[in-house]
Amino acid sequence: MSTALAVTDPLSLLYRLLFALPAATAISFMVYLAPVPTFYGICKKRTTEDFQAVPYVIAQLSAMLMFYYALVKTHSPLLLAINGIGCFIETVYIVLFLVFAPRKVRISTLKLLLLLNVVAYGIIVCSTLVLLKGSARVQLMGWINVGFSVSVFAAPLGVMRHVIRTRSAESIPFCLSCFLTVSAVAWFAYGFLIRDFYVAAPNVLGFLFGAAQIALYIFYRDAPRPREGHKVDPEKATADVVSQDGKLQAVKPDSMAAPGWGAEVEATIHV
Repeated sequence: MSTALAVTDPLSLLYRLLFALPAATAISFMVYLAPVPTFYGICKKRTTEDFQAVPYVIAQLSAMLMFYYALVKTHSPLLLAINGIGCFIETVYIVLFLVFAPRKVRISTLKLLLLLNVVAYGIIVCSTLVLLKGSARVQLMGWINVGFSVSVFAAPLGVMRHVIRTRSAESIPFCLSCFLTVSAVAWFAYGFLIRDFYVAAPNVLGFLFGAAQIALYIFYRDAPRPREGHKVDPEKATADVVSQDGKLQAVKPDSMAAPGWGAEVEATIHV
């Protein structure tokens, strides 16, 4: 009986690895390529518009950490390959963003890159190499990657808030959101098949965040954007009224204010 289990379990695991992992890996590769239409538009318009670099910075850091995890774990060629490619692709996206972003956005993005992808990543790598060995190093990196997987999924929260505030879906990268949602489902299925809680659990959040972005895009894609207004100085603004003798008189807004409102009135002209 024990011999049968010893033979059956490896065969079952091999089946899972041959089908589930390649499927998840292929979808992950498509996730990396999903922002291509977004950056094609950025290059064509030569502006980043309302797009933010945070999701791409976090995605690059996640790929770097997973690449390091695959190195310390050893015998993980697929993880090395997909995350090595991911690091390169995310670097290209970030460089393009920096080229076409306004100066203020470029500076803030560079600060974020320095803080997370250089300082924080360097501290993690150096500390685990010096302080930990063997399975302890692999286990810690596994937990760190779980945390950053959640960060990748939560990174678009700022974009979602911006969409709700502006009532415009222009800043949602729709293709990326769709691929992230499908990828989360695939990696959850893989983690469930191999009974790995640390792989499956973060992708539940990934599916929820991805579905929320898609829902916001559908809801706000045809919504009219709020019109911008120009503030007018109350001291300079006037309103034409007809006096009792039939002559036009210019009356300042504070003289038309209702009792109890105070003298200060702000007028807005829509164009």
